[in-house]
This record gives sequence, structure tokens and C-alpha cells, in this order.
Amino acid sequence: MAREQEQFPAEIENQGSENLGPNGGSSSVSVKVRQRLPDFLGSVNLKYVELGYSYLISHRLYFLIVPVLIVLCSAEIGKLKDLFPNPKCELTDALFILVLLGFILYIFLDLAPRSTYLVDFACYRPPDELKISKEEFIELARNSGNFNDAAIDFQKRVLKSSGIGQETYMPRVVFHPDYKISLKDGREEAAMVMFGAINDLFRATKIRPKDIRILVVNCGVLNTTPSLSSMVINHFKLRPNIQSFNLGGMGCAAGIIAIDLAKDLLNAYPGTYALVVSTEAVCYTWYKGNDFDMLLSNCFFRMGAAAMLLSSSRLDRWRAKYELKQLVRTHKGMDERSFESIHLKEDAKGTQGVSVSKDVVEVGGHALKANITTLGPLVLPVSEQFHFLTDLLFRKKKTNYKPYIPDYKLAFEHVCILAASNKVLDEIQKNLELTEEYMEASRKTLERFGNTSSSNVWYELAYLEATSKIKRGDRVWQLAFGSGFKCNSVVWKALNNVGRPKQNPWLDEDKDECL
Repeated sequence: MAREQEQFPAEIENQGSENLGPNGGSSSVSVKVRQRLPDFLGSVNLKYVELGYSYLISHRLYFLIVPVLIVLCSAEIGKLKDLFPNPKCELTDALFILVLLGFILYIFLDLAPRSTYLVDFACYRPPDELKISKEEFIELARNSGNFNDAAIDFQKRVLKSSGIGQETYMPRVVFHPDYKISLKDGREEAAMVMFGAINDLFRATKIRPKDIRILVVNCGVLNTTPSLSSMVINHFKLRPNIQSFNLGGMGCAAGIIAIDLAKDLLNAYPGTYALVVSTEAVCYTWYKGNDFDMLLSNCFFRMGAAAMLLSSSRLDRWRAKYELKQLVRTHKGMDERSFESIHLKEDAKGTQGVSVSKDVVEVGGHALKANITTLGPLVLPVSEQFHFLTDLLFRKKKTNYKPYIPDYKLAFEHVCILAASNKVLDEIQKNLELTEEYMEASRKTLERFGNTSSSNVWYELAYLEATSKIKRGDRVWQLAFGSGFKCNSVVWKALNNVGRPKQNPWLDEDKDECL
């Protein structure tokens, strides 16, 4: 029984302890084995494959128009062989050629989709005094008097198998015996991590605040009035006509949603810069009750924020680090189990917290399968797509027949998976057949920084840069999950060899923490 509790801590249920306080009576504890990710070697929904190919065709449609115009132009140019030697060359033909050439250039430069470039990004590292070990976490939680013995024991087992290390960051205020969630504490934490990340980004890029035309801020639980985006505008004195947006309640996948929104806005306002900020307020997600499903967020969420500078200007290609190649968003909110899997709610005593259902791993697996099935046609080599499609269309109907699953390692050189927990990373690695090298950034980030929510995948990319693993032409896949339930993917292509940046949460002046 003890081994099962350590291996599957998220499935331990507390029965008959709803009304127990710190000094309450006995309670019964039962252990259920967590449901794993759905077997990806099972059924593949053809509609998601078709969706991927529809994206591919729609994004390449303009390539079909340009050759037609070139053929027409060539036919007209052919006429000039006979017309130019003739002094009676008709002026209308020459004008037609010029207009046609100008129209083709306009189609190619203006109507063709603009590339979105990631100029640079920065992740905030909190001060050392906010570091917390797992032993200190348990000791402070016990001394707070907010948890009974069963809740303390549960959090201890979760932390033991979580994959989280001894140097993550948390605000100490949540451990005060009389702590109550307040907007003041939430704003102070958000200001610390957001402003810290933005300051690092401005120092690295030499961009002035007045150069920012678009601002997108996302935070899952903390939503203030004025908004977090207004806090950024006020602090950095951004321009008065800035296009600002504040995304809330969208969970750990909101960072990629913010990138998607910024990309669309850059197409509407070409030649400008977009600042994207992703964060979460740990003190606002803290739960001081004894319901096990709501204690999981206490164990995994840690402080952090990331700031990204995006541009659609072709001139910025020469100094940008990455080019956005693909972005696919999948939402499973129409399914009740998916919708209910992660919820911000109050327990029987009215204490607020984030509830994580025992079905979250399974519903997350279904969302992941749908997302990568749509992403496959956009990123996989033609040979892999052909093998997969022929297998899908002509597979033999046998009970022991295993359909062909494409090798996604051929599509990416690096993978950054949201480091939700060690168990989730194990399941994804198993189903996608990823090597330890592909999982290194995710596991190291979980150990060093914990789950920083929507900014998590940027700490992972920062790790790859700090270890000098990014080479010119490398493709980086960022994969994130969130409440709702959502699974989002974004693919970046490195435009140059990326050396160790000066602003990086993994590097110190005196020592290199990555090593």
C-alpha cells in the first residue's frame, strides 16, 4: 500500500474527513491507480488529420496564384521580342507588363502571410530568499495550522514523487497562519515577476517602451481591476494608443494563446512590436483546506513569469532568434469530463482552491492526441505522412494489429513540454517515444523552477539556450495544456546559432546552474 501511495499520489482520496480541523479525529484513506494517457496506438480520429491538411492547404494557397500570374506575365514578355525591335511598339503592351509585374509583387509581398519573429524573450528568476526546499515546504505548512495530519502527509507524498527539486520559489506569505487570499498580495507578486521579466527583456533587446504597439498579458487565476496589462502600461509608461489585451482563466496553455493573439494583431498592425507577458500568481492559487484534489496545486505551482518580444517586420528577421512556423490550438471544452477536469472552486467550508480531477491525465491525453494529429501534416516529413496515411486508409482489421504512429522526432530537434508533474512527463515520453535528450529541458525545469504555469515552456527554451543546444535551422516544439480542457502547440525555427544569452534564469555571474 505504501508503494502505491508514493507512486500515484494524485489518486489518494480522503474519505470522512470533510469536517476535520487541524486536530480532528480519524479519517479513512483509499488509493486508486491513476488512469494513464489513452493509448496512441489505438484509434486515430480522421477528422483531425483532415483538419491538419486543411490548414496546410489554406496557408499555401497563395503559392498557387503566383505561378498563374507568372505564366501570364511570361506570355506578355514573349510578345516583346517582336515588339521592341519595332519602333512602332505599342505603349499599351508595355504598360500592361509593368502593371502586371507590380500586381504580382503586391500579391507576393502584401497578401502573402507575414512571418512572425520572436526577437527575444526573458524569464524572471525570483530572489534567493524566496527559495524553498521540499522539507521547508512541509514544515511551514504544518506550522501554519491550516492542514490536518492527513493533508500534510498527502502533500509530503506528492512532493516526494513530483520531480520538483529543492530550489523552487514561493512567496512565504501563504504559510502565515492567518493568511487570506487578497488582491494586494496578488498584485505585489504579479508586479515582481512581470516587471522583472520585462526589464530583463528590454535590457537584452534595447527596445524602448514607446516602441511597443501591442501588449498581451495572460494570468490564469488573478484578474484585477485595473487589469494586469494596465499595470504594465502604467509602470513602463507605454504609448497611449497601445493595443492592450488581458487574458484570464485560460490556465497553463494561455501562453501559446497569447502568442496566437499577438501574431494576428501583428498582421493587422505590420511593422510594429508586440510584447507578450505570461505569468501566474501563486499566492492567489494557494489552498489552505484539506481536500486532496485541491491540494495538488499547492505542491506544483511556483513563482515565475516570461516576457516575449514579437515582430512581423521583415527587417527584424536579421536580428530575431526564431521564426514562428506553426501554431495549433485544440479545445475539448464540449466534453463534460474535460470541462470539469480542472476547476477553480470553493470547498465545503468556502475555502477557494484549484481542484484537479482524477480524470485530468486521461482527458489531457485525448486533447494531446487530437492536437498532434492536426499538427502532424504541418510538420512531418512527406515520407512519414505517406506511411501514416496509407496505414490509416488501408490498415487490416485485426485484433492484434498496431497502426503506424509517425515518428515526431523527425519533425523537431527540441521539445518543450509543460512540466506539470513527473508522472505526466513520463506518460508523454512513453506515448510519443521520446528519448531522454528530448525530455531533458522539461525535467530540468520541473526540478529547478517547478510548474510556473503558462511561462513554463519559456523556462525550458531558456534552458536549451543556456546549454547552447540551439543551432541554426533547429525546430523547437512547445506543448502546453490548460483548463477547459486545452492542448496547444507552437513550433519555432531558429534563424541563427543561439549562444548563451546574458539574460537567462539558468545562469549566474559566478556559476552555471545548468552544469
